[in-house]
Amino acid sequence: MFDRLDPKVDFVFKRIFGVEENKDVLLDFLNVTLRESEPHPLTDIHILNPYIDKNALHDKQSILDIHARTADGKQVNIEIQLFNRYDIEKRTLYYWSKMYASQLEEGQKYKELKKTITINILNFKFIPNDRYYNLFHLREDHMGLVLTDHIEIHFMELPKLEEQKVRFSDKLVKWLLFLKGVDKPEVWEEISMNEPALQKAMDTLEFLSQNEEARRLYEMRQKALHDEASMIDGAREEGMQKGMQIGMEEGMHKSKIEIAKNLLGVGMDVAKVIEATGLSKDEVQKLKDKLTK
Repeated sequence: MFDRLDPKVDFVFKRIFGVEENKDVLLDFLNVTLRESEPHPLTDIHILNPYIDKNALHDKQSILDIHARTADGKQVNIEIQLFNRYDIEKRTLYYWSKMYASQLEEGQKYKELKKTITINILNFKFIPNDRYYNLFHLREDHMGLVLTDHIEIHFMELPKLEEQKVRFSDKLVKWLLFLKGVDKPEVWEEISMNEPALQKAMDTLEFLSQNEEARRLYEMRQKALHDEASMIDGAREEGMQKGMQIGMEEGMHKSKIEIAKNLLGVGMDVAKVIEATGLSKDEVQKLKDKLTK
């Protein structure tokens, strides 16, 4: 019995949703995700980056996202984020803007631009509320009027599924539980019941989990992601340590200044205050000047 691969790892996610033979799986996931914003279900989707570059699996900075175009020309980008780089809102807007702008060729008019949709699936909490699914548009602050529907950003936060009672009857919950990697047989059976696309996604995951080449590539990608996570944690810890050191040094300096003020206040001369506190002559003289004004 093989352990199932983690469908959250971007390489596996793309093998499930980003290949032509599973286009029906991608369509099903998109239709349940876009049910609040799209007036009609999507009937076809063109995957713009269906092939995985194996060399990208070595690249710690590589993002194996899914970029697709609907039959009416709308742009869709789906990205899995396993850990928080603390810049996701800026990254999201940056990639959205590149996708939106890339639609126009020289000489084309702005009216030819189509709606661009970004879907972020996060393995960490980001939005400061309890909702596991949040949808953003560009709205006026006071009346809530939508300026345009061309910018649409979805956030799905998998950890929040643990903190609220989820309804297995909700199809989006079923998809997110699959992506979360719930491994209980009874849950898998319940969420896949009468859901052919979800069952096909599960079957694909089972196949990948038992395929030697897929598992080798998976382990390669896992290593790259672990290395990146370790680098980010190390940089964060180093930054915290430097911040603490700077804070301590600033605190000590402030304490020396307060001591110098007290010593000058009781009449001690500048030379002795310098010797007692370690402050520079200029610093002590400035303190004395302020006290004598």
